[in-house]
Amino acid sequence: MSGAPSLHHQSPEGERQVVLFDVIGERYDALFPEKGAQIAAGRWLCDRLRPLARVLDAGCGTGVPTARALVQAGHDVLGVDVSNTMLQAARRNVPGARFERMDMTSLDLPERSLDAVTAFFSLLMLSRESIAKTLGSFARFLRPGGYLLVAMVEGDFDSLELPFAGVTGRFSAYPQADFAALLEETGFDVLQSEGVTYRPTSPDLHPERQLFYYCQLRMC
Repeated sequence: MSGAPSLHHQSPEGERQVVLFDVIGERYDALFPEKGAQIAAGRWLCDRLRPLARVLDAGCGTGVPTARALVQAGHDVLGVDVSNTMLQAARRNVPGARFERMDMTSLDLPERSLDAVTAFFSLLMLSRESIAKTLGSFARFLRPGGYLLVAMVEGDFDSLELPFAGVTGRFSAYPQADFAALLEETGFDVLQSEGVTYRPTSPDLHPERQLFYYCQLRMC
């Protein structure tokens, strides 16, 4: 996938993510070993994409499982993240994808150039204002009928400072129906959504309700 710029601007939110994920990046997959719902979502997407589809994995993390599954299905994958620690792991895990250090709040990709965007637990690191703007950017990047898969954690707060795996970050969350309404307002049809209760094994993490949204950009 060509035409994607290197990181030229990093938002304050991106800077906070760097601090957090450069610290916990090497432990991330061990902290979240159970990825069944995310794997199922990736399989759903692969079943619907045309051959050699162009996919953006926004906040790609270690590349596992999403970028890896997309590459194994034969698709052209660009993964972006602000954490070098995460990107180094992603390049090791998924050599068939391209990974770049970019802030997804300031991506400048060609309009209608993508077949799909995935954003698993990456938007929740942004303020609600930035989430809305970033979803709008995804809608511009996607071709009509393109797919968006998003995972969030359910809640009702905006840029709330919370402990996370021994460090502190700022997070935003929505009630399930409210985030679905935001997606609809941005131009996406929510084909289905589901909530999954996640009970981590690590004492550094708390149980959470994870929300998965399967979306398609409206044709009109």
